[in-house]
Amino acid sequence: MTQEGVTQESTATPESTGRGQWTVAGAYEEAPGVHRVPLPLPNDGLRAVNVYVLVGADGATLIDAGWAIPEARTALVAGLELIGLTLSDVRRFLVTHIHRDHYQQAVVLRDEFGMPVGLGAGEQASLELLRQPGRKPLQQQVHSLRVMGATELSDQLAAFLSSDRTIEDLEWPLPDEWLRPGSLETAGRSLDVVETPGHTRGHVVFHDVDAGLLFAGDHVLPTITPSIGFEPALSPNPLGDFLSSLAAVRARPDAMLLAAHGPVAPSVHARVDELVAHHGRRLDETEQAVSRGATTAYEVAGQLKWTRRERPLADLDSFNQMLAIAETGAHLDLLVAQGRASVSEVDEVRHYSVSA
Repeated sequence: MTQEGVTQESTATPESTGRGQWTVAGAYEEAPGVHRVPLPLPNDGLRAVNVYVLVGADGATLIDAGWAIPEARTALVAGLELIGLTLSDVRRFLVTHIHRDHYQQAVVLRDEFGMPVGLGAGEQASLELLRQPGRKPLQQQVHSLRVMGATELSDQLAAFLSSDRTIEDLEWPLPDEWLRPGSLETAGRSLDVVETPGHTRGHVVFHDVDAGLLFAGDHVLPTITPSIGFEPALSPNPLGDFLSSLAAVRARPDAMLLAAHGPVAPSVHARVDELVAHHGRRLDETEQAVSRGATTAYEVAGQLKWTRRERPLADLDSFNQMLAIAETGAHLDLLVAQGRASVSEVDEVRHYSVSA
């Protein structure tokens, strides 16, 4: 299992889909001096994560790093070799957010080669929780399921995680640098660090205004929507944070979209508009479900459809059910913030209602 996941898929333009070809191993020059290296993931969902190699006169800066599994390291070494580089040529990692498929291999390689790792400052709260001694996997998220009315699923996941010997010890090293908004110079180019909370509280994107490139991590994905409301230190209004972050990115100059999952797409603005429209529809659907009598995030999620295949909640595996319920909770909390719904708590379970 991974903290990375997507439960809702939204409409994407045909030129942005790529039909899975983006996952093929290799090194692809997407712009002068910028190569995309897809690395495999240990699950069947997202399949791969894009690492971007920025080549400079004195070596390379990598944006994101992949999951620390042997297959990902092998693919990274092979991709660098195609560019004429080795791991010793990597001078720096810039990581968009804390999830394993972005952060973990960076800190592992740092211990071996010594290159510094930068991570968004907003990830400190989650990292502190992840580093707590004796913490159980997904401890906060499993508890949140109870708050959202999914008691049975919470019990199932807690039992599974406590007995699953394939899950690694959660050791989460600190980065060398906490990244904050502003400009940084690396690999012969200037990147704007832009805080984009939503998928995680500390997510950042890197905007090369001069070259017209946005290294978007999981903030703006070309064919799917990033999961919202699923992290250890949860924001009070994660979907509100996400939509505000999308607006902030939309207000910047348009750029080529270089995302962590999916093919390169020509316009950040076009995809942001699709994502905003998608969540607008989802908010309406969520409000309608509450109007029909669903009161908890679990009950509302059970009335909604998931993925482009319009699947019911019960057809998803347990992990993706957790993602779906968490995202439903984020939509409900935004409805409350907008004054479209109200919330009360009974026996630690959050219940929502709307005016007739």
